[in-house]
Amino acid sequence: MGTDMVNGKPGLLCERLSARQRRLILLAIGIGTFMGPLDGSVVNIALPSISGHYDVSLAIVEWVVMSYLLVISSLLLTYGRMGDLYGYKKIYILGFIIFAIGSLLCGLSPTIFLLIVFRAVQAIGAGMMMSMGPAIITHITHPKERGKSLGMIAISVSIALTTGPILGGFLTSHFGWQSVFFINIPIAIIAIIMAVKLIPTIESQERQPFDIIGSFILFFALISILFPLSYAEKIGWGNPLISTLIITGILLLIAFLILEKRIAYPMLDLSLFKNKLYSMGNLSAMINYMAMYSVILIMPFYLQQLLEMSPSQAGLMLIPMPLVTMVVAPISGTISDKVDTRYVSSTGMAVTAFGLWLLSTLDVNSSLLFIGTAFAVIGLGTGMFQTPNNSAVLGSVPPNRRGIASSMLAIMRNIGMVLGVAIAGAIFSSRLNLLMEEQGMVQAYAGAMNATFLVAAGLALIAVLTSLVRGSLKSR
Repeated sequence: MGTDMVNGKPGLLCERLSARQRRLILLAIGIGTFMGPLDGSVVNIALPSISGHYDVSLAIVEWVVMSYLLVISSLLLTYGRMGDLYGYKKIYILGFIIFAIGSLLCGLSPTIFLLIVFRAVQAIGAGMMMSMGPAIITHITHPKERGKSLGMIAISVSIALTTGPILGGFLTSHFGWQSVFFINIPIAIIAIIMAVKLIPTIESQERQPFDIIGSFILFFALISILFPLSYAEKIGWGNPLISTLIITGILLLIAFLILEKRIAYPMLDLSLFKNKLYSMGNLSAMINYMAMYSVILIMPFYLQQLLEMSPSQAGLMLIPMPLVTMVVAPISGTISDKVDTRYVSSTGMAVTAFGLWLLSTLDVNSSLLFIGTAFAVIGLGTGMFQTPNNSAVLGSVPPNRRGIASSMLAIMRNIGMVLGVAIAGAIFSSRLNLLMEEQGMVQAYAGAMNATFLVAAGLALIAVLTSLVRGSLKSR
């Protein structure tokens, strides 16, 4: 496992902490992990109210979400390297401070433009919190208990996704959309105090310069690629701006990889990708989120437009998915501590593929019980996959590279989200336009949705294979 510098003293951190200390640290990290997805799901519910407040279209107000996602995706790897060099605790606490300031500014924004800008500020802090959490957990837990501990963090995410729509609707209805941002401030203050008191200082023994040039190149490369992927559906894939940005992003990415190979202290250790477990685990994580975000994008429209549910009813229908994940994730984490992780995570993706196939059979006459069952099946598969996969990836790298490995997983998650939305949106829209020429609106809508979920199920099956071929952590 390597040796950590813990509060200035060398030694294995997992052996120096009591069980109570580890539980308290998990609680402190759980709050930070909870805030990221909670803020996303809460804000999504408030978007119609924000649109009405500023009197702007949906195309503009969507950037309240997109600016957050793009900034997090583009900077996570930078934060991971900063954590490895300067200490996970420092970056984690700094992230919470920036997140709180960004939340305050969002709630006070006089214009939609400033709200979008301040959401980017908020994302800078959220990215620091998200990238440091798993790395800290991996340091404080013994390898035999790592899956269980990461499973507890998965519970935090599931609780956030479950309660977000309900909390967001309540706050927006009774206190205005600004309260969705203001609620973050007292929680952040509590979390910062807990982090200062509970999280030990974990410092690397290496003292290396930070790769500033590489960080900037990577940031602009990812922005150049992710921006057109998220916007192409609105202005068309044939638009010269889309192709120019993607080509620019790819060229910048190539330049980044060349730079990282040549400099003495790179931000991204490319040698990690020679490890099949690490590279295939990250690829599996990205594909998992690509498949999952087709559900998150399409199902609210199906529930509200085809089944004519209210937003609150639609939100309640979505709850079985994160709820089941919340129950299953710690169990699968505990199992993966004793059984080869690839078999647990591969089975999880197979179950997810089955759930997505069930969604591909939906039409206007589908029962609520069937829909809820399909959501529960997908939640089961997701809970079985994510914790064992994350545990294997983080356990496959040296201790002084866990920050970068943790951030890479978070990048795969966010890129998977953007790609999932882009692919699902493109398939759904093109199929809907084609079927509208032959069928009525209801039939065409159902047909387009069916095709989208069949592709998502296919992606999940690919992740079954990538999980199986990655190799065993226990054999390392």
